[in-house]
This record gives sequence, structure tokens and C-alpha cells, in this order.
Amino acid sequence: MMLGCNENPKVKQQLTAADILGTPEYLAISYGGYRKNTRDIQPTIPELKEDMKLLFVMGVKILRTYNVQLQQVPNLLKAITELKEEDSNFEMYVMLGVWIDCENAWTDKTPNHDVEDLERNQAEINRAVKLAKQYPNIIKVIAVGNEAMVKWATSYYVQPGVILKWVNHLQNLKSSGELSKDLWITSSDNFASWGGGGSEYHVKDLEKLVHAVDYISMHTYPMHDTHYNPVFWGVEDKDSTLTDLEKLDVVMLRAKSYAVSQYNSVVNYMKSIGANKPIHIGETGWASHSNELYGSHGSRATDEYKQALYFNHMREWTNSSNMSCFYFEAFDESWKDAKNPQGSENHFGLFTIDGKAKYALWDAVDSGVFEGLTRNGNPITKTYNGNKKALMPYVLIPGENKLITH
Repeated sequence: MMLGCNENPKVKQQLTAADILGTPEYLAISYGGYRKNTRDIQPTIPELKEDMKLLFVMGVKILRTYNVQLQQVPNLLKAITELKEEDSNFEMYVMLGVWIDCENAWTDKTPNHDVEDLERNQAEINRAVKLAKQYPNIIKVIAVGNEAMVKWATSYYVQPGVILKWVNHLQNLKSSGELSKDLWITSSDNFASWGGGGSEYHVKDLEKLVHAVDYISMHTYPMHDTHYNPVFWGVEDKDSTLTDLEKLDVVMLRAKSYAVSQYNSVVNYMKSIGANKPIHIGETGWASHSNELYGSHGSRATDEYKQALYFNHMREWTNSSNMSCFYFEAFDESWKDAKNPQGSENHFGLFTIDGKAKYALWDAVDSGVFEGLTRNGNPITKTYNGNKKALMPYVLIPGENKLITH
């Protein structure tokens, strides 16, 4: 696997988003520190510091968060500050997510996607601005909304004009000097929402938004499309004579190519409207387990072996292309689908909740990267007790109902 380096020849230099985004020495990841199946129990500062130490030795130095409504993010910023004070070589920066909702989002009323929840959104923006002022050496990006414009987010999505309004507000605060001029402002959304989808997304406010942001943060999820749009998925006839592991290699390379094609669709739209902005992958990932659409009775996509292949492919592609990839995600979070513990949303992490490293990180465990570090007090060990033969029966070939041979 591709790990970064935690040596830093520029320790004291105040780096900007422009300096760190797209730099392989500053790997990015999506982060949530929740250990329980509810967000009512916030991660503590000691717990967050445990996680930061683990990510730092992996070469991760940029985190993406998702909202500032709860205590996790203020605690995280305190934890990073304390670690920097304890170790001058420690670095960690944050892409601060701001959650945006439409009117009647998450209620029993019909969502009004043309109108925002002004009170809630204004409060969320205010909290983000306050934190950005308080921690300018840590917060390098503010992302307005998470998949807040994609039309399948039926519980809460808003029209691009709402996101544009808040992006412009933050850009104006930069212009007035209230926020750092080096702070980058974006929105993090599905590739379709950034113009890579159908014509229903190609509205004037989206054009204005592309021109208003400092960069485009786009999401791509081939794993979900193994069910919803499986044009790239499965073993083709020409590959039927390959070994089982060779088939998986080919299948997962096509998944990566599918992600690249979605990136290219956003590039093409951006160029078509006369814009020229950096594009970074704000989110992509692959679950290691699913008991529903993507599991053994569905597209047969989810297991630790395929997750590792996808993780390595995406790191290799984005690093070589000078793009950041906020890989989703660092640690499993069981609150995502609390009523269904085996659901895919709970299993996107590279680590389990109790600190076991999934197959993507086995080599790092072997090399001693995590020696002396813990999660929840547990030393970092491998899933399946590091026994690949124990893992492989859970690795399924799309369209073939048999165990892997190797």
C-alpha cells in the first residue's frame, strides 16, 4: 500500500490549502471519531488524539469533517492543537464541513428543495466562521454542504443557488479580511452535481458556483453503482479464463476507470463553461461488508480484499495526478446505520471501531508503523488475525457463486 512520510522539512512554515492539496506528502481522509451507534456520545479529546496519532503515521495530514453542529469538531481542533504543542513535528489540517439543509429537511413534512432552512444554515455558517477564526493554522478549507445539491438526497437537498449564496458570503468575508485570504472555499458534492450528470443539473447557478469556489470537491462511488449502474461491473467473457485473483484485479481496475470517467465528466463540464479550477476528490470509498445491495445476495462487491484494491488504485491515481483524495473513511462508524449493524454504511473504515486494521493496512501493521499506538486502548492488530486464507472465503467474484481459489 502507499503510505506517506511524516517527516516535515517545513515544520514551522504556515502552509495554505494551495500548498497542501494535491501534495502526496499530505494525504487526505474523511474522518469521524464516533465509537458508538449514536452521535449522542461524542468522542473525547483523548480518543481523538489516539486517532490523530494513527492517521499521522500513515502520512495523513488533512482531515475532512462534515458538520459543526456537535462537539466532535471543536474537540478535534483542541486535540490537534494539544498534539502540536506536545510534538513540534506533528501536523494535521482540516477541511471543515458545513451541513446545509432545505426547508423541512429530516421532518415528517414535505421537503421544499427550493427554499433553505435559513435559521439552521445561518447558525451552521456562523459556527464555522468562528472556528476558522479561532484555528486559522489548522482549518484550511471550508466546504459548504455535503451532497447538498444531488437530487437523490431527497431528505435535504437544496438548489445550487443556496450553496452559491453561502460560498459568496464566505468569499466576501475573505475579501473584507474577516477570514484569511488563504482559506479555500468549496462545496463537496457528487460528480453529477458538479455538471458531470444529466442536463437537469446544468443550471445557471451551478455555472456561477463553479466560478465562485476556489476548487471543486467531487465525490465518486463506483461501489454504489455496482448496483445502481453496473455498466463496468462483473467478469467479462474475455476474462473468463483468468484465475480468480486475476479476475478481481481486472474488475477493480475497471471500478477505478469508472471513477476516472466521472472525474473527466466534471472536467469537461467545467471547461464547457469557461472555468479552470482545481478538482480534488472530496469523497470516495469502498465498504468491506454489506448484508444488502452490495453483499453476497446483491452485487457481491463488498469485502476487505476489494476495498484494499480500490484504496490502493485511488491513492495511486490521485497521487500521480497531483490531486487530493479524501478517502472515505478512516474508521468504521456504527451510528451511520444503527438499526442494521451489517449495513454497508457502517463498514467503510480502513480500521474497525476497536482498532483492527483491515486488509488495506496489513502491510503497514507488518512494517511496524502502528507500533506503540492504540485505539480505545487496544493495540493495532490485523482483521482475521492476519490470516489471508481466513479472509478469502468472504471475497466474492461478481456473477460467480463459488469460493475464491488461489
